[in-house]
Amino acid sequence: MGVKVRAGEQDAYLARVGRAGMLLLPMITGVGEQVREWADELAGEGITALVWDPFKGRSTDNASREELGTLARKLDDDQALAEQGELLDYLLGELGCNRVGVIGWCLGGRFALLLAARDRRVTNVVAFHPTVPSDRPSHHTYDAIAEAGAITAPVLVSYPGADTAVPKADFEALQTALQARPTGATFTQYFPGADHGFSDKARHTNPVNADAFRLAWPQALAFMRTTTH
Repeated sequence: MGVKVRAGEQDAYLARVGRAGMLLLPMITGVGEQVREWADELAGEGITALVWDPFKGRSTDNASREELGTLARKLDDDQALAEQGELLDYLLGELGCNRVGVIGWCLGGRFALLLAARDRRVTNVVAFHPTVPSDRPSHHTYDAIAEAGAITAPVLVSYPGADTAVPKADFEALQTALQARPTGATFTQYFPGADHGFSDKARHTNPVNADAFRLAWPQALAFMRTTTH
């Protein structure tokens, strides 16, 4: 089981085991039970997992999704990326990790792409149903699709065919940007009929979403093991 730690100027959730590391960037749930379970599972795979807390203590443990949605719309790209960079420093510095990747879901998937485009220390990127609409909301300072071409690490991106948050044309644009890179492999998962956020257990009452995650997660685990060890 992981623990809450102080990493620089922020709190984070840590499941620590060794020198392979992953930075986890949550979805709208914040550092709720679901994300902590994933962190603990990564630790069981021999990967130290450190979770960014986007909502500073608020999560599905103690807040409604409506409240968390409001907080998500107040996130500042530059501040979030600075916090994530500080957590990379902590993983590679104080925790002594040799290689560190980044995995994100929904809003975290978008930040995973943006962070890796800026920081060459990132050894892999996993983006589950990243929220990267080309018609960007006002709080999205940066265009993750446009910036994805700067990523040098291998990328695994997972897209649900019934994603109402990101039109299929935008996902195709993201694939094009990733596959045009001169370095860094691209792995694409596509799940017809699955919804945005299909990884979230709360959406698994729809069997299409549950089946999509059942297929997607083992591949992501294998990808993370291969690129961090």
